[in-house]
Amino acid sequence: MSQQPAQPTDPVPTQPLDAATRRRVDRAIGELRRGDPVLLTLESGEALLALAAEEAGPDGAQRLRAFAGILPALTVTAWRAAALGLNAPEGAQAVDLQIASDTPERTAAALLSLADPTAPAERSLPTVDRIATADLLATHALTLTKLGRLLPAVLAVPAPLNGQDPDTWASAHDLLRVAADDLPRELASAAADLHAVADARIPLAGAEDARVHAFRPRDGGPEHLAIVIGQPDTRQPVLVRLHSECFTGDLLGSLRCDCGDQLRGAIHAISEAGGGVLLYLAQEGRGIGLVNKLRAYRLQDAGIDTLDANNALGFDADERVFGPAAEMLRQLDIGEVRLLTNNPRKVEALTGSGIQVRDRVPHAFPSNGHNERYLATKAERFGHRFD
Repeated sequence: MSQQPAQPTDPVPTQPLDAATRRRVDRAIGELRRGDPVLLTLESGEALLALAAEEAGPDGAQRLRAFAGILPALTVTAWRAAALGLNAPEGAQAVDLQIASDTPERTAAALLSLADPTAPAERSLPTVDRIATADLLATHALTLTKLGRLLPAVLAVPAPLNGQDPDTWASAHDLLRVAADDLPRELASAAADLHAVADARIPLAGAEDARVHAFRPRDGGPEHLAIVIGQPDTRQPVLVRLHSECFTGDLLGSLRCDCGDQLRGAIHAISEAGGGVLLYLAQEGRGIGLVNKLRAYRLQDAGIDTLDANNALGFDADERVFGPAAEMLRQLDIGEVRLLTNNPRKVEALTGSGIQVRDRVPHAFPSNGHNERYLATKAERFGHRFD
């Protein structure tokens, strides 16, 4: 594939969701992760039953068929369709795929093989009979899977409400209903609704004068951390590093990336400079989560680079958002920074979120014999600057 990386912008902060709506969204994510369908509705009256493809199980397609009387479509992103060699309608962000019906077991396996390029496949991929632009509800269902760190792929059928109230219908079928109109607001409000929950002094190797501050989003998601090193003077531009968590590189010392070197190198550099802040952001694998990052590694082992691997799984090249970083800096009373990074997008993201970036400080490390291709991809296809 030859696509250039998408450059998504952070969602525009908006009025936070109320607590009851947030609980409903969070529970809907849990239902999908457990392999149960959820009912998504729009204010206009449309309703859709959606089931996460990777958790559907061998009876998932039949469960949805029992509700609607038809086999479900598989909704995937346009990136995933392209990886399958399918031509999505122009301008479509997500598409519905229909395959010929067969035995229930065959249908379930075929849908999973279309959704997950790393799924075991005893047969060749099934023939797609029809491809069409996914409607707004199906596209919102993909947002739910991403929030749950699942593959962006759902089995979906129209919900036969037959004029019934959606909540009444959902309750009668022991299903959870979520208003799909709320999902974009959920994405946008996470960055604007962080609050500090704890802090403690933690001497670090390379920076003994360090304090870790934890910030929790009110949507119930994972905490982001701010590691304040020394006593940074907030009247001057503060040396800051945005570091997205990397379990494999930061903790295990993986040589497939340069994340561990960047983390430890940033701590040392900030300490040597006399003080600053390292923001440790809970967005593993460029925002796709650890499990999906492992899937991407499988695809890279088969010969494609990290950008195309993310696309083949159905994700944008980079799913991260940096609004939370800007919000943490504001709460630390930091408005101007010298940014320790090779990634121009981080500069643009912070600037767009109201933080003044006075200087970009290069932050590069030698390759190690295992990550040359990874570093080359970051430079050639993600636009990172190693100067």
